Amino acid sequence: APCPFLPSSPCSVLGLLWEASGCSPCILVYNASLKPFTLADCFPCSYRCDDFVVNDTKLGLVQKVREHLQNLENSAFTADRHRKRKLLENSSLNSKLLKVNGSTNALCATGLRNLGNTCFMNAILQSLSNIQQFCCYFKELPAVELRNGKTAGRRTYHTRSQGDNNVSLVEEFRKTLCALWQGSQTAFSPESLFYVVWKIMPNFRGYQQQDAHEFMRYLLDHLHLELQGGFNGVSRSVILQENSGLSASNKCCINGASTIVTAIFGGILQNEVNCLICGTESRKFDPFLDLSLDIPSQFRNKRTKNQENGPMCTLRDCLRSFTDLEELDETELYMCHKCKKKQKSTKKFWIQKLPKVLCLHLKRFHWTEYLRNKVDTYVEFPLRDLDMKCYLLEPENSGPESCRYDLAAVVVHHGSGVGSGHYTAYATHEGRWFHFNDSTVTLTDEETVVKAKAYILFYVDRQAKSGSDKL
Repeated sequence: APCPFLPSSPCSVLGLLWEASGCSPCILVYNASLKPFTLADCFPCSYRCDDFVVNDTKLGLVQKVREHLQNLENSAFTADRHRKRKLLENSSLNSKLLKVNGSTNALCATGLRNLGNTCFMNAILQSLSNIQQFCCYFKELPAVELRNGKTAGRRTYHTRSQGDNNVSLVEEFRKTLCALWQGSQTAFSPESLFYVVWKIMPNFRGYQQQDAHEFMRYLLDHLHLELQGGFNGVSRSVILQENSGLSASNKCCINGASTIVTAIFGGILQNEVNCLICGTESRKFDPFLDLSLDIPSQFRNKRTKNQENGPMCTLRDCLRSFTDLEELDETELYMCHKCKKKQKSTKKFWIQKLPKVLCLHLKRFHWTEYLRNKVDTYVEFPLRDLDMKCYLLEPENSGPESCRYDLAAVVVHHGSGVGSGHYTAYATHEGRWFHFNDSTVTLTDEETVVKAKAYILFYVDRQAKSGSDKL
């Protein structure tokens, strides 16, 4: 007879067990431990004697019941996992399909998860990932895990007990860039990279908001230093020459040998100082990875593009302010070697060599007596054809296209202060503009980009851009 405590269509195995157990009726109960319920954790039990059927029968019916219950659990788990996978695939596909000009296109961009006020890092990483020649170099580097000896082929994991020598910023940066633009996931978590940042850049430990420009400079500087250290016994400067197709004349050395960082972002400034008393002229050449530009004081009240009071501040105004002749104030007196004392002087910057990627930082934060305020002025900037020829020391020696730049990425700070607010980035990829807001990536248009209050602008030299397109 069927067991009255089992489902209406009981398994024959359970029926046999009920008859063989000597006690009736037979039911299924939880095991003695308080674990989450699964079918595999159940034991046949006699309801009348309130005891578990522990000893198996001669025919092994208890084991048959357990195997049957395990099969039920496995089939239910497999069906549930298949259902979840289909839902995940459908939602992922839907989230990566956007309409562009009426047609549906696959969006392969990947966002970066915010790990706790890490939008400053995400905005910089997304911007750098869209500078093709720079990004491709790192993605083509061999993985650090491919070592010799006992650790060959093994994956390395970072622990808090490891020293600074056991972490690689270049490797984690490479992994992050490889994860972006693959289209395999909607968002990537850069926690391994952030951990390395904590290890080698103490200023960025913790989860408070940080300055995106400061982070970018620390990141590029440390990438440059680590790349100089060599890779598996081979100097990375040699790898640079083999893979990047950049001649030695195009490199700007900062703190030693050239790397991809200086080959792409490196330029040279000529700092010219003149003593106003004796007329002595002093010239000095300074390498740079980016230019920090003041927003002229006369424009600092104009906050929006459509605001009508006063003239519009443009990027050229900021560049002109940077390169114009200025008289140094009393706190910056120049030590004249001819006068043998500090004298009033003038200073002027010339660009002796332009980089392949011109990074322009607008100084939106300035210190007052007690706090750091934000200059919220809108600065108009071109998307294409930024001509830098008039700022060169020797413009006659440059070609017609060597000084023209097109915009590749923009970092924007939203909010009122450097210690608060939020960072996002706009970047162009294969002719389309994207807005990167942590884990969210959306297609946008040029009109939206030009309205942004830029904080950091990345311009790519047209010659370098055409060269990278051919690679």
